[in-house]
Amino acid sequence: MTKFTIITLFREAIEPYLKSSMMYKATEKGLAEFDFVNLRDFGLGPHKSVDDTPYGGGDGMLLRCEPVFNAIESVKAKDPEAKVILPTPVGEIWNQKMAKDFVKDAHYIILCPHYEGYDERILSIVDYKISLGKYVLTGGELPALAIIDSVVRLIPGVLGGEQSAEIESFSDGDNLEFPQYTRPEDFRGMKVPEVLLSGNHGEIKKWRDEHAGKTS
Repeated sequence: MTKFTIITLFREAIEPYLKSSMMYKATEKGLAEFDFVNLRDFGLGPHKSVDDTPYGGGDGMLLRCEPVFNAIESVKAKDPEAKVILPTPVGEIWNQKMAKDFVKDAHYIILCPHYEGYDERILSIVDYKISLGKYVLTGGELPALAIIDSVVRLIPGVLGGEQSAEIESFSDGDNLEFPQYTRPEDFRGMKVPEVLLSGNHGEIKKWRDEHAGKTS
């Protein structure tokens, strides 16, 4: 089973998605498991503070080491082999090959940063630094969902069809899937290519190979 423990201040931003569609199917079939840790539970002082101003000045607030370390260590106390993922602009750009590599019997802890960022020392307990691209989001909740979804959908038995994940875009490096059509055959003058209606599987495969990566 692939398990994800999400450390976040905003569980309500993530949980509904994980209880729907293929993510729900994966948990119902016992193929994936999702758990949450509230970072605020490890906050400091009477107000359970998890952030503070940066040394050297500057705008914004940074996640402090103490609550983050304590939250992660609370999970690792039960499963020392769990690996820590941090969505961060300095990470490796996430891609389909990486998603495939994460499909295994493993436990991943995803820390969702917030505010301006995090104390640099937090990186010392991170196993995987992952970026979704050259842009900035308010927090790590959306990247966490993207990572989880892209991994869980590849777990055998989640999508259903044996080839569902094998022929799709980026399944083999930078490949893009061929164009696809469904009923009706003619919609407002836009017709399905005749070869796809022919039943000739050899010609259909040839057409698909020729048109992979192209859009109309």
